[in-house]
Amino acid sequence: MDGVQGMGGEAAGTQAASHEGALKPSGAVKFFYSIGQFIESGYLAINAFIFFYYTAVLGLSGSMVGAALAISMTVDAALDPLIGSWSDSVRSRFGRRLPMMLLAAPLTMVTMGLLFAPPSGMTPFLLFVWLTLTKGSVRAFASMYNIPYFALGGEMSDDYVERSRIVAYRLLSGILISVLITALAYSVFFAGEGGLQDPARYPAFGWTIAALVLAGGLICCAGVWRYAAALPQPSTAPEPMISRFVGEVTEILRNRTFLILFLSMLLFASAVGVHQALNNHTYVFVWKLRPETIQVITYVYLAGILAGVPLTPALLRRMEKKTVAAIGFALVAIGWIVLPGARGLGLFAPVGADALPWLCASALIFGLASGLVFIVFPSMMADAAEEHEHLHGSRREGLFFSGLGFAGKASNGMGLLIGGFALDLLRFPRDVGRQVNAVVRRMFCPTWSWPGAGFRPCWSASAPWCSPPTPSRGRGTNTSRQR
Repeated sequence: MDGVQGMGGEAAGTQAASHEGALKPSGAVKFFYSIGQFIESGYLAINAFIFFYYTAVLGLSGSMVGAALAISMTVDAALDPLIGSWSDSVRSRFGRRLPMMLLAAPLTMVTMGLLFAPPSGMTPFLLFVWLTLTKGSVRAFASMYNIPYFALGGEMSDDYVERSRIVAYRLLSGILISVLITALAYSVFFAGEGGLQDPARYPAFGWTIAALVLAGGLICCAGVWRYAAALPQPSTAPEPMISRFVGEVTEILRNRTFLILFLSMLLFASAVGVHQALNNHTYVFVWKLRPETIQVITYVYLAGILAGVPLTPALLRRMEKKTVAAIGFALVAIGWIVLPGARGLGLFAPVGADALPWLCASALIFGLASGLVFIVFPSMMADAAEEHEHLHGSRREGLFFSGLGFAGKASNGMGLLIGGFALDLLRFPRDVGRQVNAVVRRMFCPTWSWPGAGFRPCWSASAPWCSPPTPSRGRGTNTSRQR
């Protein structure tokens, strides 16, 4: 890496040589790297509107919307290991990860805009096809960016603590873009009573967010390419994908740490999917909140994540990463069960402004827990990838992070499918979707007090406790790795 210039005029070789020989990117590199989180956080921010838009606004049945979202996410999840393996094998003057990221960013932008701009006059079946194709394309191209992006973050440093700092930078950037998108959504595009129920407002919203996503992806690539180009790459040409892929997947499936992280995310994300699918329905039709009020809950949730950023390193100085992850899962269960359970039992029934403080308290707990999980899980996966390299002599960051993505997407898609069928099972009246101040009481029970939404993340909390201790800091001997 000698002679390769890093950000701010500092040689990448100098950066890599700091901290007693460990790879340690400068603050500028970490800043520009974090901007790439715009792709994933932008997608997640708009994801909250998709289910509501296609069911309550466009009138597509919940089961059809749930099926379309589940199909798109399942197909995308199946592609993740292929994307990860492809990313691991790339050799270029920009490094292993950036070529795929540069290709995926504009494709994500185009398909995201189309997702919120279906042609008018489509039959329900054609609208189902449009949703399946555009949602699947957005998710696939976003994964084509995010898998190498996350893998790049995992290999930017080989220091145990520095990896968590890199994830924290990325998380802070995600919070900022989420706040911006939320403010644009509820204060600009959907402002006013009944704003979420106006179909004419969605196309402009979709294309605006798509442009922000593209800008973030390209700024990230421009800011880190010198550092990324200096990182290790495959020294020889890889075998063809068909001949090597099965063996690579089999290899990582023998890693016990990977399997535990994979199964934990699989269980947790299925509950998140149900919660996510029907969130806006409950805010609008059960809690009777205006769009301007809904954004307050989102801000409180993001503030909870922000609080979890400094809290996580403090906890990690006293606990193992797996213990912190278990605490995060337990708090999610509490945030989802207490308030909805009281409502379901008839002990709590305020609406509108009266319900806002309680909903914000629940969102704060959920956000704090999410902050712990969002930092610890990617950091644990990076540790697992390093452990794998130590044991097997092969770098598989792309496949490891694609496995985490596969678990999240496949189970989240299943959660969305369950949410869609629940909406139809409750006979949600599609004709009231555009009626301002309509109240739908019968949909409350399975959305906010469905026991599985609390049970799954609570069950997931047991999995990290079973994982072996995280690798010791730095690159030690085999004995220190197994300790």
